[in-house]
Amino acid sequence: MTPPSRLHLRHRTAVLATLPVALATLVGAAGATVPGKAGASGAGDPYFPLSGNGGYHVRHYDLTLRYDTSDRHLDGRAALSARATENLSRFDLDLKGLKVTRVTVDGAPAAFRRDGQELVVTPRHTLRAGRDFRVTVTYAGTPKPVTDPDGSADGWIPTDDGAFVAGEPQGAMTWFPANSHPKDTSSYDISVTVPQGRTAVSNGVLLGRRTEHGRTTFHWRETQPMAAYLATVTIGKFDVEQYTTHDGVHVYNAVDPREASAAAPVLKKLPSVLSWESKLFGPYPFRSAGSIVDHASVGYALETQTRPLYDSAPDIGTLVHENAHQWFGDSVALTAWKDIWLNEGFATYAEWLYTEQHGGDSAQKTFDALYARPAGDHLWAFPPGDPGSGGNIFDTPVYARGAMTLHELRKAAGDRDFFRILRAWTAGHRGGHGTTAQFEALAERISGKRLDGLFHTWLFTKGKPNSA
Repeated sequence: MTPPSRLHLRHRTAVLATLPVALATLVGAAGATVPGKAGASGAGDPYFPLSGNGGYHVRHYDLTLRYDTSDRHLDGRAALSARATENLSRFDLDLKGLKVTRVTVDGAPAAFRRDGQELVVTPRHTLRAGRDFRVTVTYAGTPKPVTDPDGSADGWIPTDDGAFVAGEPQGAMTWFPANSHPKDTSSYDISVTVPQGRTAVSNGVLLGRRTEHGRTTFHWRETQPMAAYLATVTIGKFDVEQYTTHDGVHVYNAVDPREASAAAPVLKKLPSVLSWESKLFGPYPFRSAGSIVDHASVGYALETQTRPLYDSAPDIGTLVHENAHQWFGDSVALTAWKDIWLNEGFATYAEWLYTEQHGGDSAQKTFDALYARPAGDHLWAFPPGDPGSGGNIFDTPVYARGAMTLHELRKAAGDRDFFRILRAWTAGHRGGHGTTAQFEALAERISGKRLDGLFHTWLFTKGKPNSA
């Protein structure tokens, strides 16, 4: 809270002489005498112990960025509107590799220090549980990606004309201070200023674009809850296409000209893919959609919320997969990274269903081909329901065996109840979070069958299951 004026201090001193009880209440309200503790330096996820933070929830991020593509310098100001969930004497933000020059809490300068990827902030007064507060961080530097346990890079990845910005699982901290765990989801305003001729593409709806003095500023807004890893500000030379679908969803596609000819036939199918997925999974959960097709060669695509990010022209399977994530992983967020199959298994099974319903192999045939792999195949290396480390969460068993789990559920429940389960899952957890246990309970309730054996075998048993 902003320190009281001297006038108010004198007034409270006068009150002290006559109403000590009232004064104690006032001082407590200011936070000076409230006992507090340091918020945890992580969200408690065993796979990424330092990701996220304890003691508060970020309700909204207001990010103001300026990026120079020639020297790759980033200037940033992040204003986080948050609510304390416990009495906080200090709290952490995730931020790696950038120099912080100033931190304020509710407009008052706050002490801060760096501890690895943690920015440790000590406000002037304890923040009481339930209180809203605003922390502003001014920072600058040359952002660099982080290397994940599986050896891949994520975060701010420089390209020859800008940056490919993909934050899963821990890369958000490379370009803005955050409570960077899927447990904490927030709305966003992101303003990015780049050299004229470059386009900065982010999440949600483009509210405005203005060019002056050789630079262009793009202002984006995502009003729906979003995990930090799903935010992007990918920058480059892009051809931009905008239109509105028959369902009223605004589409914004940004395509690197070098990928345009290869990407066009696939991106043309986006409205029909979204319509098809909406019939299976329930109404599309956001106001906007689209694609960012860069020329980056980083080796993967990402389901950045409302606008998936591709490192090159996608094929139809990848388009289906990343847009299925808008339901499974974006609108319904993870509570813990070990449940990643709820994202990747579901998006992979969406590919199987699309193929099945568009003249290709049936999902059963795809399942059978996978099950034919020998017991020593990597597909059976670990159970998808608990991959065991951060290095495994984007490996084959999570995707393929996760999808096989869903196919086994489909056979056990029957098509009618199976698709009811999927729609109930996305509707019941829309804008929130889900766990494997909650999905199992939902499947049993709708199907009316005991499914604990099925889920145990396909999600949590090591090695190849004995029978399909």
